[in-house]
Amino acid sequence: MEESRKKVLAVYGSPRRKGNTSLLLKQAVLGARDAGADVEEVVLRDLKISPCLEIYGCMQNGRCVIKDDFQELYDKLLACDALILASPIFFYSVSAHTKILIDRCQSLWVKKYWIDKIPPGTTPLMKKGLFISVGATRGKKLFDGALLTVRYFFDVLNIDLAEVLLYRELDFEGDVLKHPEYLEKACAAGKNLVLSA
Repeated sequence: MEESRKKVLAVYGSPRRKGNTSLLLKQAVLGARDAGADVEEVVLRDLKISPCLEIYGCMQNGRCVIKDDFQELYDKLLACDALILASPIFFYSVSAHTKILIDRCQSLWVKKYWIDKIPPGTTPLMKKGLFISVGATRGKKLFDGALLTVRYFFDVLNIDLAEVLLYRELDFEGDVLKHPEYLEKACAAGKNLVLSA
């Protein structure tokens, strides 16, 4: 019997369609497809997603009650075998588009820790994840805030943050094209993600 293909969800968190983060994610997607995965790409800026309104409707069954494009994305996040998330850095954190997605997953946090009462740190991280991020400056702590946020986000999805690609001093659209080694690394990371998932 033929083994089923891995399902990878690739989430574009950049406000720019052809920005450096998006170009890197495209390479990771190519690598994942080369490794035999079915990859679905989601561009957050194309979706209508409200911020979390903290109304706690999710306390009923762990599902957010706000009816918008997040509902479909919620199902995709749960169904995928691996997740690739890409976001540029804004004020030492992820983009607003990315943060809205993460905040709406508070519903999953409520389900895991309040409804199902799973003790923190006891759930095996069965899925694999890759985070790609780009910042314009050289700051030593440039990615610290975003990494902390993404780790907690991946944890609530039971995803092991298997690899991170973090690149500094890339600001203007197309800057990453001056660094073909970054693009090659992203492609390899996408491939590795599928092979390890």
